[in-house]
Amino acid sequence: MPVFNAASSDAPLFVSPHLDDAVFACGELITSSPRSTVVTVFAGRPPAGTRLAAWDADAGFAEGDDVIGARREEDREAMAALGARALWLDFCDDQYGVPAEGDAIENALSSLLASGAFAAVYFPLGLFHSDHARASDATLAVATRFAALPFIAYEDALYRRIPDLLERRLAHIASLGYAVTPMAVSVDRAAAHRKRVAVACYRSQIRALATRRGHADAFEPERYWRVQSGRA
Repeated sequence: MPVFNAASSDAPLFVSPHLDDAVFACGELITSSPRSTVVTVFAGRPPAGTRLAAWDADAGFAEGDDVIGARREEDREAMAALGARALWLDFCDDQYGVPAEGDAIENALSSLLASGAFAAVYFPLGLFHSDHARASDATLAVATRFAALPFIAYEDALYRRIPDLLERRLAHIASLGYAVTPMAVSVDRAAAHRKRVAVACYRSQIRALATRRGHADAFEPERYWRVQSGRA
């Protein structure tokens, strides 16, 4: 299996669908990589007057609360624990019923990479949740424009436990003309502890997850796949 040394990847960009996903899936690698940036795609506030979503109610919020403001603060705390930087895009979570228009997500990610500030891109495989798939698809579309950068997909924590889902998604990405190869990464000795501290910062999400399957999968080994345009 190819080994990608996290310590050699200066200034990576981690694409996160929601305000917690990248940390749950990649927290150890984020904190082990110098000058990490996590960009959350669906971190926008819904329009004024939007009714409280069921997930947000399970997370402990009430009608009229600034849910996104609170979740961004949790994300800010988690990034501080990992020594990383947070960026937030203004696209809305699918639960708010405000879909992004056309290629807007792809264009936003392309603009970030065009700055030349990032040396590698980590993004979700896009398992199960529509927002995860949209973030993954947008990053895949951008990958062909920035062929000099390594693009590495991470297995979406929690969803990767659903039987056959990972295999089907990998096959789909390969059918689009990408070569997908498993990757091993090296992380700092204290990375697991720092990740646990960061995960605990997402208090609202952990509360909501407690009513479902929980978040224990976030502490299982992180897994990555190198994605390259063109069949290998």
